[in-house]
Amino acid sequence: MADQQCTGDHTQHICALAQEKKFDEIKLLTKTPQYICGTCGRAAEKSENLCNPKHINRIGLM
Repeated sequence: MADQQCTGDHTQHICALAQEKKFDEIKLLTKTPQYICGTCGRAAEKSENLCNPKHINRIGLM
């Protein structure tokens, strides 16, 4: 994963929610993931819930 700066409101990012053990909230944000965090690899439906979002369709997969 890339070493990037966090963008946006970090308190609403999945990594911050996981540290606070807000797993029910995380489940709602990850039902249909469209983005992957380039920093930690977590996935979310909306880019604003990740520190370094990359759209799934733009990531080269093996």
